[in-house]
Amino acid sequence: MAIIQFIDVHKSYLSGAAPVTALQGVNLSFEAGDFVTIMGPSGGGKTTLLNLLAGLDLPDMGQIFLQDRKVSDLSDHDLTLLRRKEIGFVFQFFNLMPTLTIQENVELPLLLAHSSKTQGSRVQTLLEYVGLWDRAQSFPAELSGGEMQRVAIARALVHQPVILLADEPTGNLDSENGQKIIELMQRAASDFNTTVILVTHNPQIAACGNKHFEIRDGKLTPISS
Repeated sequence: MAIIQFIDVHKSYLSGAAPVTALQGVNLSFEAGDFVTIMGPSGGGKTTLLNLLAGLDLPDMGQIFLQDRKVSDLSDHDLTLLRRKEIGFVFQFFNLMPTLTIQENVELPLLLAHSSKTQGSRVQTLLEYVGLWDRAQSFPAELSGGEMQRVAIARALVHQPVILLADEPTGNLDSENGQKIIELMQRAASDFNTTVILVTHNPQIAACGNKHFEIRDGKLTPISS
């Protein structure tokens, strides 16, 4: 069963008075546990695609479904709840709160969702999963870049999202740590049955997906294995 579907999705923006086409007739379908990589140049449509996947923007034409719900039919409030409960985010620059401990950073999505899970074992389970429970009371500045990204992955998974969106998650890491992050995300997709969609400029990273695509000039094209 498809977790996400795009059906003939188009999106344009105005640059001054001139329209700029960001996506042209994109069709895609991803299932639970897919590890999807999308590669493309700056300005090719990656950011627009991520914004539509996250419900931060809506298409001009076409339809987007998340678990059989048509995203454009949802209210702003329901879109906020969707992002808070069903979508996890991992960013290039980690976006950890510097004044919170590692444990508190991972708890944050649960607090925002007013979840009773904050007092349970989920945070410990995820920090153990990424190998950092022993650093739970440390602060982000005390961690390496690779460790901070592992914390960010734990935070993205703590509310058990159906989708995890990763925007250049290895872009601020050396190649060794970057490979470890990719392996962790691949394992998480399988272990938690989460659909991971990763955007990258790196062809080696792009080749790691069980489904991989190139987006260029707003057109999404499958890349043969």
